Amino acid sequence: MSTGVFESAEAASLSDARSQRAVESHVRVWTGRVFGLDEDRVRVAAQGEPVVRQYVHHPGAVGIVALRGAPGEEEILLERQYRHPVRAELWEIPAGLLDVAGERPEEAARRELREEADLEAARWDVLVDYFTSPGGSEESIRVFLARDLRPAASAFPREDEERDMTLVWADLDEAVSGVLAGRFHNPSAVTGILAAHAARERRWEPLRPLDAPWFR
Repeated sequence: MSTGVFESAEAASLSDARSQRAVESHVRVWTGRVFGLDEDRVRVAAQGEPVVRQYVHHPGAVGIVALRGAPGEEEILLERQYRHPVRAELWEIPAGLLDVAGERPEEAARRELREEADLEAARWDVLVDYFTSPGGSEESIRVFLARDLRPAASAFPREDEERDMTLVWADLDEAVSGVLAGRFHNPSAVTGILAAHAARERRWEPLRPLDAPWFR
């Protein structure tokens, strides 16, 4: 039996909101090259005892849905890259960490598109924001939409997993079919593909500007 509180609401009024809980202790358990592991003792319920929550400390990241083609016939850029933790080659969109001090998210997106695809874009919009795993990580990703593409002035040298990366242009409708058929598993790719398709159905009207607030 559910013990939740059910309320009625208009969809347009639904929005995530910041909420503070009393943190009685905070410890950085481990620090790695990219992320760390934190442990908090926190009162998640007013009437309950403190609980221990461990979660990944992460700088955040950006992803880029790069589109080309005529209206209604757009193609999305996908990259096949090896991901060791899941022992798989995944189809992804260009993406990268927010690990450069002082670099704005939109600047990071421009840099990643150049570095991973040797492309630049004349038109940029915010497409979608999300937390990758809010029950165990503070990682937040902003996915940008890049259009009016052109080749970058010079090619970028790639190494490690990116050295053998395969890039393809896929029909956006076919990419959506791939998501629904369970062929794609990278969260930024799945989220970006579906968000781009939904935005196109609305003639790109819900897109946000580059300086739109980011809930992170």
